[in-house]
Amino acid sequence: MADEEFSAFYRAHIRPLTAFLISHGAGVHVAAEIAQETMTDAYRCWESITHPKAWVYKAASRALIRKVASVEEPVEQVPEPTSLLPHTDAIAEWEARYDALPLLRSLPPRQRQVMAWTLAGFTPTDIADHLSLSAETVRASLLKARRAAAAYLRTREEEQ
Repeated sequence: MADEEFSAFYRAHIRPLTAFLISHGAGVHVAAEIAQETMTDAYRCWESITHPKAWVYKAASRALIRKVASVEEPVEQVPEPTSLLPHTDAIAEWEARYDALPLLRSLPPRQRQVMAWTLAGFTPTDIADHLSLSAETVRASLLKARRAAAAYLRTREEEQ
């Protein structure tokens, strides 16, 4: 029963989790790798997780922060295809579908983080709990992010 439950959870959340990490600024391959590793960890302790969606998003967010904090040398070759990215063109296809990426990448880190959590369906109160911030801080960051997004879109419209 637990395997079926996890399998349904995995299918429903692996792609949105990957998108969440990309919204945080991760490259597509890094996001896919972290999402897969996070899901593997979730499977290992599935019986003890009470709020699976919150657990994987928080774990993935922390893994991304650790990855960014560690300095790694860039690879010369594109990583091998995975089930999330079956061919190298999948990156360009994914980015083309998500026009919000340039906008999200233009935001300061805290605003980008709060927007990514919001786009993943979490409320400001949930985000505050998961990030150990006050709800007021989250709401203020969200307000600033929305204002920055509106300014970004106005500038983009004027350029066209």
